[in-house]
Amino acid sequence: MKYKIYILNILLLGNLEASSLISLNDVNKSSLKLEKLKLESKILEAEFKLKELTQKNKKYKEITLYQNNIKKLKNDAELAEIKANKVTHEINVKKAKWELKKEKLESELSIFKMKEELSHYVDKKPIYLDNPLKKDNTLIISDRRISLNGAITEKTAINITNKINYYNNKDKDKPIFLVIDSSPGGSVMAGYLIIKAMESSHAPVYVVLKSFAASMAAIIVTLADKSFAYSHATMLHHQPSMYQQGNSNLTEQKESYKNLEKWWKYLATPIAKKMGITIDELQKKMYEKSSKGDWSEFAVDAQKLHWVQNIVTKIEDTSVVTDIIEEKEEKSKNLTDIETISKGGKPIQYLPHLTPTDVYFIYNPDGYYQSK
Repeated sequence: MKYKIYILNILLLGNLEASSLISLNDVNKSSLKLEKLKLESKILEAEFKLKELTQKNKKYKEITLYQNNIKKLKNDAELAEIKANKVTHEINVKKAKWELKKEKLESELSIFKMKEELSHYVDKKPIYLDNPLKKDNTLIISDRRISLNGAITEKTAINITNKINYYNNKDKDKPIFLVIDSSPGGSVMAGYLIIKAMESSHAPVYVVLKSFAASMAAIIVTLADKSFAYSHATMLHHQPSMYQQGNSNLTEQKESYKNLEKWWKYLATPIAKKMGITIDELQKKMYEKSSKGDWSEFAVDAQKLHWVQNIVTKIEDTSVVTDIIEEKEEKSKNLTDIETISKGGKPIQYLPHLTPTDVYFIYNPDGYYQSK
């Protein structure tokens, strides 16, 4: 009995120990599991931190690389700027050299042009003489010179009268030279303006004839206070002819004739007076010389008729100080001063339209000068 009780006690104790061991084992398992969980948590935490550190490191590397790239780009930009500045400097240096070379060439060209231009000019001042006719019959012309060539028109008269006034305002004593190379005459009113300007001039106006003067031009030579001509220059006096502008009736033609007759008496009277004859005698002599009434003489013979005063053998024009001839062509709305071809194929020149009281006193045997 006691043995059974002993065995029973042993069994009870075994069960207790077993239960205790089982409980202890469960506790250990829980602890281990907890530890494992803690370790796993730490591992996860460590892995997270590692991952975070890895990301941070990666970002750091990226930032570092980015910063390095920026630094490199800045360095490249600075280098490029230095190179660009260098190139710009080199270009500026080359440009400066070319500018200097250009300035030098321009200066040399300017000097060359100046020398070339100066070579066309005479380094000599015009000669001013109160008595321009030398003992050897050489006429000295100064730069107080006015040209009269071609048909005498209102424009011609305005130009000549303005120059006479200009030379008077500049010097009231030195002679003025009105030089005629060749003129067939022209408007009586224009010629009248020139004659009055010559008469009103304080400075003496000397008329010089080189080749040909007819009609109004011949009257200007004859009525000058002092005139000069080459021996075989030609002068021609005649009665004025009528040039009708447009259509006119008989009464208008009679009025034009009376007006023309008045002009003829006004202009011919001083010519006849110089010649020591009357107007009628002058007209008679004209038709004795030519059936058309065109009385022409060489200057050497015209001097005897008192058409011109002095015959010269030479003319020294000291006003010509350059061999450069500048031709200024003035464009006009009409056809005046321009040679053209007529319907018949002949060369003609249209004369400017005259005022109602004006007439043309012009030598025009071949009809070259025409009125529209």
